[in-house]
Amino acid sequence: MKEIRYFYAPDLAQSDELPAEEAAHCLRVLRLQAGDEIWVTDGRGRCARAEILSAGGKRCRFKVLSEEPLPCEWNRHLHLAVAPTKHMDRIEWLVEKATEIGFDELTFLDCRYSERKVVKAERVDKILVAAMKQSHKAFKPKLNGMEEFRRFVAGDFPGQKFIAHCYEEADIEGLEEAAPGKGRKERKPFLLDVLDASRDAVVMVGPEGDFSVDEVRLALQHGFLPVSLGKSRLRTETAALVAVHLMHICHAR
Repeated sequence: MKEIRYFYAPDLAQSDELPAEEAAHCLRVLRLQAGDEIWVTDGRGRCARAEILSAGGKRCRFKVLSEEPLPCEWNRHLHLAVAPTKHMDRIEWLVEKATEIGFDELTFLDCRYSERKVVKAERVDKILVAAMKQSHKAFKPKLNGMEEFRRFVAGDFPGQKFIAHCYEEADIEGLEEAAPGKGRKERKPFLLDVLDASRDAVVMVGPEGDFSVDEVRLALQHGFLPVSLGKSRLRTETAALVAVHLMHICHAR
């Protein structure tokens, strides 16, 4: 079976030439030539089967052979908001894998216990593009910059709003420790059990030190529902990937 080569051309509707970086990958790395067939997507659902017309120097022009619009595999808007980790390679891994699974929007959160306050959006966007092409998707997730937690939770989000945290209900309510022998109940529902496939969804995942109690309380005041991502204690990037996977499972089936 002939390998399909995907390329990203955000101006597909107006241009018959690959962007410079995509052209370099096509011609120098893959060594494709005039007459070779490629697939081009604009990252917004439009996809075209095309033939390379010219492959000289640093430019690559193509001719569209047929339009192949690809419908989204899920029917609602899936938004992940995550506090970036101290080591950026872990977040880059998350971005790559989450894009392969499928979601629509990514926001980085600046929280009280965040270890990283700056994210290089250009680098992250390149990873989004590469993962979109590798997984043969026609939709590139929207990338937002770093946003302060309080501002984010006060935003207007259609659909369901969730915050995944590790506290128990007594912690959030400021109650005393449970009486000896009675234990402390964990009442947060599992995310997959409360997701509604007919609605959009946004899920917040905190930093390694978790959200602060005050941040969780503020999120609840703004209508966010506390949820669990399972019984295991997860690192930030793992928890965020689980959240994306659960959203995708619910909305794609």
